[in-house]
Amino acid sequence: MERAILHMDLDAFFVSCERLINNRLNGKPVLVGGTGDRGVVSAASYEARAYGVHSGMAMKMARRMCPEAIVIRGNASTYTQYSKMVTTILKENVPVLEKASVDEFYADLSGMDRFFGTYKYATELRKKIIKETGLPISLAVAHNKVVSKVATNEAKPNDHMKIDTGYEKEFLAPLSVQKIPMVGQKTFQKFCHLGLKRVWDIQQMPLEAMQNVFGKSGTVIWERANGIDNSPVIEYHERKSISNERTFNRDTTDITMLRTNLSAMAENLAYQLRKGDKITSCITVKIRYADFNTYTKQVKIPYTASDHILIAKTLEIFDALYNKRLLIRLVGVRFSGLTGGNYQISLFEDVDKTANLYQAMDHIRNRFGSRAVLRASGMGAKSIGSNANPFNGEPPIVLAHRTQ
Repeated sequence: MERAILHMDLDAFFVSCERLINNRLNGKPVLVGGTGDRGVVSAASYEARAYGVHSGMAMKMARRMCPEAIVIRGNASTYTQYSKMVTTILKENVPVLEKASVDEFYADLSGMDRFFGTYKYATELRKKIIKETGLPISLAVAHNKVVSKVATNEAKPNDHMKIDTGYEKEFLAPLSVQKIPMVGQKTFQKFCHLGLKRVWDIQQMPLEAMQNVFGKSGTVIWERANGIDNSPVIEYHERKSISNERTFNRDTTDITMLRTNLSAMAENLAYQLRKGDKITSCITVKIRYADFNTYTKQVKIPYTASDHILIAKTLEIFDALYNKRLLIRLVGVRFSGLTGGNYQISLFEDVDKTANLYQAMDHIRNRFGSRAVLRASGMGAKSIGSNANPFNGEPPIVLAHRTQ
């Protein structure tokens, strides 16, 4: 049976959502992201991209490059709502769906040619999404995930494409090396220094040469450049939340100790989010008193997986919730409204330097354990969490601990 992998990507998703709310933004350069000088661009309209603006760029620089741009802070709950609408339509109409991020999807349509053409079906499904949501969306159908993803990017904006089996190398050959998934700016620069700027250049190289220069990643890049990818479409199961609780052997009113434990829990959960390529839009703090009465407080936040944001907000919620000054038996933290995505660690406020810091910290944790690097605010807490990826299956993970 010939594989048929569909890739769909909502075009300039955050901008498109804002335009559905305010049609006066249509046709104008629009930036969604942090509105302050330290903010970053989370999404840019195609009109703004014509000025060289792109996601991940410092908002201050983007404003200089495109002074006419309309800057919008963004609304996480709005984007979540529209993402769920598209997800629901796809789940009802494809046999196997993978939600790669808030605005990106894969579907395995293999075998459907026996009933109707997969490409015709995919294009009709695209029309259905556009009609029912009003959102522009691009797609491609190919033999595997990598080629379909690259083809979707070539089809943008708001169009579709099909790469017939056997023509993968021919399609990829004239494209920039940077079009290959996992080739970032630094890797691209390394290719340029070697005189390799087009995918065709990599296709002409022996695999051994790529391995000698790039190690294990050289094998993956070489295979992708040659249109080889056997990765499966992983069926989508929406994880609702990830949480952590701590029950104390002795009921306590030690505010310093309570805040230390909450900081440690929030930090560990933030690490687990990043490890699972997730971001959260909602924090809930839980308090159980000595009389077993339990109280919770929930607050919506812009999407993030940043320690410094999640810890500060968790402690703020705790301070607002803990007003009885009674002995506490248990405290807990839950992050919900989770979604995947390749956005900045904080969707609207983080800068590159902060993102690089978290990447370095997580690299150490992945290698030496989740407590190899800790913030000072959480160092007094007992061991929390592990290096296991909590997003490899259901049900949602709950880490419960007792301390003396």
